[in-house]
Amino acid sequence: MGELRIAVVGAGIAGLATAGFLTRAGLPCTVFEQSTAPSETGAGIQLSPNGTRLLHRIGLAGQLIRVGVRPAAIEIRRWQDNRPVARTRLGAACEATFGAPYCTLHRADLYHALLGPVRQLVRPGRRCVAVREYPDRVELSFVDGSTVDADLVIGADGLHSVVRRALVPDVVRFAGLVAYRGLVHAERVPSTAADHRVVIWLGPGRHVVCYPIGRGLLNVVAVVPDPVALGPLADAFPGWSPAVQTLLAAMPAPTRWPLYDRPPLSRWRTGRIVLVGDAAHPLLPFGAQGANQAIEDAATLAAHLDAGRDDVAGALARYERARVPRLAQVRAMVRDNGVNHHLPDGEGQRRRDAVPGRDSLAGRAWLYGYDAELVAS
Repeated sequence: MGELRIAVVGAGIAGLATAGFLTRAGLPCTVFEQSTAPSETGAGIQLSPNGTRLLHRIGLAGQLIRVGVRPAAIEIRRWQDNRPVARTRLGAACEATFGAPYCTLHRADLYHALLGPVRQLVRPGRRCVAVREYPDRVELSFVDGSTVDADLVIGADGLHSVVRRALVPDVVRFAGLVAYRGLVHAERVPSTAADHRVVIWLGPGRHVVCYPIGRGLLNVVAVVPDPVALGPLADAFPGWSPAVQTLLAAMPAPTRWPLYDRPPLSRWRTGRIVLVGDAAHPLLPFGAQGANQAIEDAATLAAHLDAGRDDVAGALARYERARVPRLAQVRAMVRDNGVNHHLPDGEGQRRRDAVPGRDSLAGRAWLYGYDAELVAS
């Protein structure tokens, strides 16, 4: 068989990671990106060991060390009095347990780390508007009227994926929640930034997350029901701990992000089209796994294509068999967290807070200890 013509649609984290793993496997690809100057929006991102171990294998360990932070712990705290109710050790303990670090960083830093090795493969300003599959090829149509033929199309084009529409005509679902995101200079909240931690405050109907991303900055995310009347963001959190109020008041101009997902798919591929990342499985932000699962997708897909170069359809089927149950497990965790994070005070909340070892490293082994390439092999 001749060299596969592989087209990746989308140059976000999922698309660039896919290009990186395909390149390592000796599988050339072209990445089509709608933006004329590709970049990664958002603020902070959390990479857990199931993601970082894979990024290390495509040569990014040094960059993650340079630009990222290795937090000492994840702390869960009460909304009203800032009382800690659970703590998971990270840092050296996490790395010793799982063989890879937990890292927090700016999304743009991760984007540029992924882009560097595959920059020459990216074609900016190519907005894909339609995907048509034929027995011997897939045709991509672009907004300028041009077309490209490929043997395999990988849809890494996010929540509003054009490639996904070639597989299923579903629509995005609003989750009824809005995330307000922003960056805070650590010196403005010295008590919160005293040591490197991921801190999550849980309260009735809403929660707040804060973690360091380097350069003296903290990433802050406040999730609230929609609609909520907003003046200053802190006004949406009446009665919350002064630590939270001070943190929210220090956010200069939070960005509003409505939260959406899609119904889970049982089929992520056809014979010549396959989905990765949010195009396949958008996740609500109740587990810090969106980017990590996209990286797992990329590594798994490249491994199966490498092993099955003469049978692309079979390789895609094996990829799907590996990833669908994994994402079902992750999605269940995200769903449970979405409920537990927002419990009203009462019996359910007390049971949640009293579970011993609820956030131990051992309890996260199924998530952090997963090696996507080992599973693929």
